[in-house]
Amino acid sequence: MEAEKEEFLVPEGSTSALLQNNVTQVVDPEAAVPEVKEKKIRERDSWNGKFDFLLACCGSAVGLGNVWRFPYLCYKNGGGAFLIPYLIVVLISGIPVFLLEVALGQQTKLGAIQSWSAICPLLSGIGIASAVIVFFTLCYYAIILAWALFYLLQSFRATLPWSTCDNPWNNKTTCRESFVNISKEDRKNFTSPVLEYWEGNVLKITAGIHDLGTMRWELVGYLLLVWIICYFTVFKGTKSTGKAMYFTATFPYVMLLILLVRGVTLEGASLGIKFYLQPNMTKLMEPQVWIDAGTQVFFSYSLCIGVLVSLGSFNNYNNNCLKDTVIIACVNSGTSFVAGFAIFSALGFMANEQGMEVSEVAEKGPGLAFIAYPKEVLLLPAPQLWSCLFFIMIFLLGISTLLTDTLALMTSMGDLYPSMFRGGKYRKAGFMAVGCTILYLIGLTMVTEGGMYILQLFDFYGASGFTLLWTATWQCIGVAWVYGDEKFYDSLEAMVGYRPGQYYRICWKYLAPLLNMAIFLFSIIKYEPLKYNKKYEYPYWGHMIGWALALSSMLCIPIRMIVVIRRSEGNTFMEKLNNARKPACVQAPSKKLECQLADNSSQESPPPPYSSKTNFETSM
Repeated sequence: MEAEKEEFLVPEGSTSALLQNNVTQVVDPEAAVPEVKEKKIRERDSWNGKFDFLLACCGSAVGLGNVWRFPYLCYKNGGGAFLIPYLIVVLISGIPVFLLEVALGQQTKLGAIQSWSAICPLLSGIGIASAVIVFFTLCYYAIILAWALFYLLQSFRATLPWSTCDNPWNNKTTCRESFVNISKEDRKNFTSPVLEYWEGNVLKITAGIHDLGTMRWELVGYLLLVWIICYFTVFKGTKSTGKAMYFTATFPYVMLLILLVRGVTLEGASLGIKFYLQPNMTKLMEPQVWIDAGTQVFFSYSLCIGVLVSLGSFNNYNNNCLKDTVIIACVNSGTSFVAGFAIFSALGFMANEQGMEVSEVAEKGPGLAFIAYPKEVLLLPAPQLWSCLFFIMIFLLGISTLLTDTLALMTSMGDLYPSMFRGGKYRKAGFMAVGCTILYLIGLTMVTEGGMYILQLFDFYGASGFTLLWTATWQCIGVAWVYGDEKFYDSLEAMVGYRPGQYYRICWKYLAPLLNMAIFLFSIIKYEPLKYNKKYEYPYWGHMIGWALALSSMLCIPIRMIVVIRRSEGNTFMEKLNNARKPACVQAPSKKLECQLADNSSQESPPPPYSSKTNFETSM
């Protein structure tokens, strides 16, 4: 009977048999029966230990945004009052969507693209959209790490180069090392050596995106170093990446703790902390506050970019992803909150030393890391030491995110064509090398003298808040309404051993999509064209490029939906729609390997199914 099942599952000489088992027939001239030599596709990667997954998720989610974006948004949007919309978004959308993505990967054992094709072919465009967004993120994220390396190596000099106005890049007329005894109005006519070092030496920024200038060869070298480090960390998959996370995901907390203790003991630190937390409840009535809260949660939790799906796919099937979700959420939001004390205590000290308001020394985004803090270390004893510690922390926070995002993207692509990724001993390493090289080459456009303008387009449009909110809304619809929340709960119960409460189901089905869509619409209504440094306005064609980046991911979902419906069987539209909604994944009782897609004619077949019994019974 077993032999009959095997024959039914893989007919001799069939195309599917050759694709699934990668069989090569070698004919022995002296034998009547041909000898069959099998080249099996290797098993999919898995985490070596429980903490590998937790640290990888923390490394991906806890990144640069926790250190420079959250504190800025806090003081910009009413101080402590900002925590109210932030926590509401975390509870209604952040944590439920986080669990949805991890559980989806753990259930299907597939990356972002194939996992959505497995459970909901109609909305398989979600996986493609996620892959596009993470691709754009990787293109520009490595540039920030190149900047961090640039500053780190400059920190070993006897005199920090951004401390004086007598350098070749300084404007001797407008540069001022101190703004003491200079009125607030007159300060507008002068610049600091820190700002001139950033724009005149690090970036050597041009007048606009129309003039990209020449390559910044130092940054070209640092960017290459970043991708070399990334490649040699991820080229062995989870085995090498998991080990790296024990250092890259934990050591930044040591740095953060050192900076926090030093910061709160500085004179004037209380001014910055008060400015950081002082609540302004009137801000809660402004839509922009909710937009900032929503986008911050999605950025800091690494939602909707396919990373969590891929990381979850390396878990054991019975891993308690519910408990992991709560732990990672607490670590993520807690890190953001504590980082605010470290940053703003330093800014309070800086304002006190220079006789300025905290609002005048606070900067947004990269400016907080590459302008405000380098300025602050100049006022500390042993500035080289504090500069090194800070930029080591920035680099490690960034590299852990870069590693997990790269692994996730390569995993998603590898699941599409498993024989390329897992068919030979060196194929994975080669596949990773090609991917990292492509990302490096695209990043070269951002280390030109006008590269900052391109980087902002990728950041503001390609991996923007509204693209993430759009994707998250469809994820909730896909699981709760198309695949079925009851069915997804059955899978969760099978994995973790108990049935979750109604909280996640209510969020997936009603609260999260409504909140996400509301914030998405607010983002579109309140849209303001991108500017650099609040001054430079992009030309119309620059914004067209930006919207092309945004729509390249957002349109994947409806376009793929139309394609799947047209290709589905059926005589009427409703028949085609109903067939397009049916899951294509056959989950086997062994729960060790990835799902086998039931209908995968347009792509390479996945690796062999779990057992002949499962597929035989399903086929019958």
